[in-house]
Amino acid sequence: MGTKKIRSFDSKFKAKVALEAIKGEKTIAEIASMFDVLPRSVVGWKKEFLENMDLIFDKDKAVKVYKDQLKAREIEQDQLYKQIGKLTTQNEWMKKKSEEYGLGV
Repeated sequence: MGTKKIRSFDSKFKAKVALEAIKGEKTIAEIASMFDVLPRSVVGWKKEFLENMDLIFDKDKAVKVYKDQLKAREIEQDQLYKQIGKLTTQNEWMKKKSEEYGLGV
């Protein structure tokens, strides 16, 4: 069984497809076929475009949204690093104790 490569598309392509879907002149299936993408991708890009189109005219809001997303990711990353540190410490302690009791590793 062969592996299927996941394609990625740039924002300009997604916007072009989303605009075509918003026009409503063609069905989602026709648009998907025309651009050689999955229909669910067309629906998702259209939805995302409509949810975020106000950011086009409000650059300050777009920057704020981006900074908020970046901060949230940094917080999540910090929490994950803390968890890794805790688990590493616990793992080292368990190895030490298992050696003390002759259980081997």
